[in-house]
Amino acid sequence: MKRVFYLSTCSTCQRIIKSLTLPSDIVFVDIKKTPITEVELDFIVNKTGSLSALFSKNSMKYKSMGLAAKQLNDQDIKTLILEEYTFLKRPLFVYDDFISAGNSKEERARQLSFFK
Repeated sequence: MKRVFYLSTCSTCQRIIKSLTLPSDIVFVDIKKTPITEVELDFIVNKTGSLSALFSKNSMKYKSMGLAAKQLNDQDIKTLILEEYTFLKRPLFVYDDFISAGNSKEERARQLSFFK
């Protein structure tokens, strides 16, 4: 799989994508227009071993739904990501075995190192 899952209206996603030298065979997926599928999510989780690493707690819905006060298991997280695009950390780069989700300092360093 060679994809970048992003939000076209997100200036952070746009800035990060522009800062990288991405291969020509990578497919851009605007998650608002084309939500991540269960097959894609399962593939990524199989590679990373973690659903929580893909889950964004910065979403406004996370706060408004009172999810911080709840104990979310993997099935809860998976359901939330599949039902609401804002729960997927972005940008999410998937290039064969390389997977990077979000825009933390550590992830930005990994992205810059991989996509030179």
